[in-house]
Amino acid sequence: MKLSRDDFPLLLQLLQADGYTVIGPRLDAGAVIYDEISGVDDLPAGWTDAQEAGHYRLTRGDDPSLFGYTAGVQSWKRFLFRPQRTLWQAEREGDGFAIRAHRDETPRYAFVGMRACELHAVAVQDNVFLREGATETDYAARRKDALFVAVNCATAGGTCFCVSMETGPRAREGFDLALTELVDGDRHDFLVETGSDRGAALAARLPLVPATDEDTAAADALLARTAATMGRTMDTGGIKSLLQDNPEHPRWDDVAARCLSCANCTFVCPTCFCHTEEDVTDLDGLRAERRQRWDSCFTMDFSHLPGGPVRPDVRSRYRQWMTHKLANWIDQFGESGCVGCGRCITWCPAGIDITAEVAAIRASAEES
Repeated sequence: MKLSRDDFPLLLQLLQADGYTVIGPRLDAGAVIYDEISGVDDLPAGWTDAQEAGHYRLTRGDDPSLFGYTAGVQSWKRFLFRPQRTLWQAEREGDGFAIRAHRDETPRYAFVGMRACELHAVAVQDNVFLREGATETDYAARRKDALFVAVNCATAGGTCFCVSMETGPRAREGFDLALTELVDGDRHDFLVETGSDRGAALAARLPLVPATDEDTAAADALLARTAATMGRTMDTGGIKSLLQDNPEHPRWDDVAARCLSCANCTFVCPTCFCHTEEDVTDLDGLRAERRQRWDSCFTMDFSHLPGGPVRPDVRSRYRQWMTHKLANWIDQFGESGCVGCGRCITWCPAGIDITAEVAAIRASAEES
């Protein structure tokens, strides 16, 4: 089916009328971010982005596309797996204290504009946080009623490699609605695909018309062009054994000389889930809280045990991150922890490129 650009605002209005907090792309501080939007005017119409290793610039696009950018600065992860939350609170009562569970309101989110790689990232985190016997309750509550409106990618970014990871650019599962934005001359439409009963019910309330063969052919050609113009590639053949069998490869020293251990890559990654707990006490000693917050395998204290940190140098921490992401994750969860979004490359201050590191290790391993 097909939805015209003029009727697109109704989609957002219906979601809001159904009680959803609508999260979508918007401009802020010279970048595309994901945040609450009130209507179509908040979307980054006519804007795109240029991304390379250690480089991000917002630029004007060639057409009035609402979703002409590549990927937002942050991932959607921060809405489902929050950067910080209070687990419980304690208050002094006489000679003792009382512990009270902390309750936060759980919004009903509708995410509009999710890319195929980002849908895969949510599925990866589902596999981490919704496992039987190890469910993360806050994540489960936020994930339960979340509605996903995907938008297929009309352009590939300079650091994208989703084709290599088989996660894009076309959304194939995990969505309620999937849109393909078609802009050509005077035409500005969205092809609409339903992926769930909830999505079908939403689509039934929209003024949709049947798509023509020309419409579907144009969408297929658009996505084929996107797939053929990826900014990066990664050869994933045998990657698990490649990394696990080379823990002492000299390339780890090379990357350690450049890595700042700043943890940018883990914080922008849509699948990284490392976190820690910390206790915070008021100065008067009457109240305390236990908080959960994001952490990173790049921080010294993350692997600290009695006697010192397990990974005391940058070399071992970068090796841990990359090997876990691309190899050990498969042992743990049966799939890769990378979806090829390229954020870790774009937002690395040193411009370290995970695809280049894999290629370098592979090249020398094949030579030997």
